[in-house]
Amino acid sequence: MRTPPQEEGTPPPSEGPSAPPLSGGPEGPTALRPLLTTVLDALHDGAAARRGPLPAGGPAAVATRVRETVGTALPPHGTGPDEALHTLVRLLTEGAADPAEPLCAAHLHCPPLAVATAADLAVSALNPSLDSWDQAPAASALEALVTAALAAEVYPHTRTADAVVTTGGTESNQLALLLARERHGTVQLVCGENAHHSLHRAAWLLGLPEPVTVPAPAGTLNPTALADTLIRLDGPLLVAATAGTTDAGLIDPIPEIADLCATHGARLHIDAAYGGGLLFSDRHRTKLDDLDRAHTVTLDLHKLGWQPVAAGLLAVRDRRDLDALAHRADYLNADDDTEAGLPDLLGRSLRTTRRADILKIAVTLRALGRTGLGALVDQVCAAAHDFAHLIDAHPGFELYDTPTISTVLFRPTGADDAALARVRRQLLTEGRAVLGRARLDGRLWLKATLLNPHTRPGDLAGLLKLVEGNTAR
Repeated sequence: MRTPPQEEGTPPPSEGPSAPPLSGGPEGPTALRPLLTTVLDALHDGAAARRGPLPAGGPAAVATRVRETVGTALPPHGTGPDEALHTLVRLLTEGAADPAEPLCAAHLHCPPLAVATAADLAVSALNPSLDSWDQAPAASALEALVTAALAAEVYPHTRTADAVVTTGGTESNQLALLLARERHGTVQLVCGENAHHSLHRAAWLLGLPEPVTVPAPAGTLNPTALADTLIRLDGPLLVAATAGTTDAGLIDPIPEIADLCATHGARLHIDAAYGGGLLFSDRHRTKLDDLDRAHTVTLDLHKLGWQPVAAGLLAVRDRRDLDALAHRADYLNADDDTEAGLPDLLGRSLRTTRRADILKIAVTLRALGRTGLGALVDQVCAAAHDFAHLIDAHPGFELYDTPTISTVLFRPTGADDAALARVRRQLLTEGRAVLGRARLDGRLWLKATLLNPHTRPGDLAGLLKLVEGNTAR
């Protein structure tokens, strides 16, 4: 259609305000560079204002600070990118529980490596989505290469192994149950009392029978109790073992459990979300002997892999199990496109839109190699042993046990559970330390999960002094 001629004296049509710059394309880096300086300055200013592992004052004080700083979350007119970035990044940083602080040691929440975080920026800038090849050509090829390499770490003697990227242990465990159900029609989950809560939730979500729970009196699944359980159960069975429990970092007796599964014809899944990182360490990988006998294995590289969230994987011994995820959507994986050679990505996940989380993993593997990652694993495990020795030698504290990975449980001598819980909350409220809590052997324990390779003995000694001082109040 032709544009009508413009009448004489009429101003040209307005082009309207210019759109904000984009992060991709040839001009993307130019637009991002000054904004990144703003972000880095705000990260620095926020950390300096926080002056510790988390903000002081507790939930009410933090919420008030956020409300007062933000004001109207959706203002009628914007403040511009520099002000918005600096104000809100500084706010987030000042109000963060920063896992890079040595006394932030409550959870399986690692401080990410700078190189992995930098790689993640590229993913945000380019915004590929791994639901079709034409949205993520290089990312899809890179994912296939890296997942195959990581599957080979879990299953070094199996050519049929593969792995898919997930958002973490919860999704991986859910996928493991789904694949078992699809292979057998239905399945009865059998797991220890020490199993991660996501397994029970996955059974509920998938419409499976209520899981059968096996005693774990010493914090690990008891093989004798498991044998008795498998003898009395009928139908397809899925045993879920744990390599790195959330409470104490303990590892179930994998060889004995694998033997029982073989004897009784049960499928085996191992939740190694925490402990899977031991595979990188020559010193500690023997703790995962017979891991490759499992049909499926959960891994989380945002734990002992030092990746920004999310960086989960599910490894499978037989890639044919993944056929259950096959799905057709003509606009994403039409038959003729697939036949012409375009990769079909819908069978790699239950998600459609999917971020290229593989890049940060690939960059880290290339930058550090197995030896570099293994050295980090060795460092945090050694720090946990040092902390345990410090506690054991201190008359004012009781140690639960020698750490298996990098989790240390302890409690002030003579303190009851209520006092211990108060000490933990007091340290949180004061913004001085972030410790977890775990109930084992009928008692409450303070939990330090050491995932920061920069933690030093003086930091750990200072942590004990803080707990001791607050207990004495």
